[in-house]
Amino acid sequence: MAKVSIKPLADRVLIEPMAAETKTASGIYIPDTAKEKPQKGKVIAVGPGTKDEKISVKVGDKVIYEKFGGTELKWEGNDYLMMQEKYIIAII
Repeated sequence: MAKVSIKPLADRVLIEPMAAETKTASGIYIPDTAKEKPQKGKVIAVGPGTKDEKISVKVGDKVIYEKFGGTELKWEGNDYLMMQEKYIIAII
């Protein structure tokens, strides 16, 4: 895992999305135009939380998040998502 110089604020979490599936369970390859936006990723950095809410994920956790939650950003050639922790729905 690469060290990133971004430090999220409050209840924000920086996530590196995992690659979209390229093949179905039955072995059919999915073309790029039909791939869905991935909903899994790895937590890269977390904010300190707020006085009312503590952050429950930690760096290195693999998570499932809401499809349209967060803000996409590109930093030093890599794609990331910055989102509030409330958009993370599960740790896997």
